[in-house]
Amino acid sequence: MPQPDEIINKEIARINLHLPRARKSLAKLLNEDVPKVQLRDGSFHYFKKEELEYLQSLLDVEELEKLHLPIVLEITTAWHGYFRVRGKVEVKVIEKVLGTYDILEEKVEVTLPRYLLPKIRKTLPTTTTYAFIME
Repeated sequence: MPQPDEIINKEIARINLHLPRARKSLAKLLNEDVPKVQLRDGSFHYFKKEELEYLQSLLDVEELEKLHLPIVLEITTAWHGYFRVRGKVEVKVIEKVLGTYDILEEKVEVTLPRYLLPKIRKTLPTTTTYAFIME
């Protein structure tokens, strides 16, 4: 008989089937006629060109290769009411969207209150996604 943790982990894996098998750099996606990534369930996720161009306007040229999309917004069981974003360039983008970016503070991870999710998702609907994490 499966243990409770095994059941929970399988369920989380099932609800995360919408995540990409591999993320692509913004630079690569900008050069594709139909920018997309394949998801774990075999389907495809398509990016809006206008949204990719908006992200390009937020970043320096050397950062285009470093930003991998979609940006993952991690919802974890450990932090009720918060979510996490990881990656130096990913954090920079999210903070610029929220208007909280500080050029003097380079972060590789940030934890933010969940009430900010609608603003992020409204601005970046095709270039962000949720991941549910068990910690």
